[in-house]
Amino acid sequence: MTAFSFRGRLVICTSLLLALMLSILPLPELIAPFRPDWLLVTLIYWSIALPHRANVGTAFFTGLLLDLLLGSVLGVHALALVIPVYLAASQFQRMRNYSVWQQAFVVGALAMLNKLLIFWAAYMNREIQLDYHYFWSIVSSMVFWPWIFLLLRKCRRQFALS
Repeated sequence: MTAFSFRGRLVICTSLLLALMLSILPLPELIAPFRPDWLLVTLIYWSIALPHRANVGTAFFTGLLLDLLLGSVLGVHALALVIPVYLAASQFQRMRNYSVWQQAFVVGALAMLNKLLIFWAAYMNREIQLDYHYFWSIVSSMVFWPWIFLLLRKCRRQFALS
């Protein structure tokens, strides 16, 4: 068993578990629409930092876990996470060359895609209305990206993950 096998998986799994917990943490009704897409942002980071370790399969599995935790239709969040993570992982070399602020705009576009996929799946199951509050999490995901990026990069470097 290599050094990455245990330590690397532990760091990645811990960060994803923390992101799952932050995704289901109850918030006051006033600030709940501003909750960043913690799991998506964490998955995007790992898919561009270590695309051979955290990839579409990881996104699918954690999406299923999020579906179970939220009580939503099974597979909705899995699909909504797989597509943006695939796009980020397929362009990981390009994304690495962007500045953190440019990456924030890419993360915003991927978060928009994520939100639209979730809305589409919810609309197919029941008649719902699209509200502008629904998209505030995209802005907060963009704003939090630089700090999440720096925090996860520090963890990756501290534990020498590659």
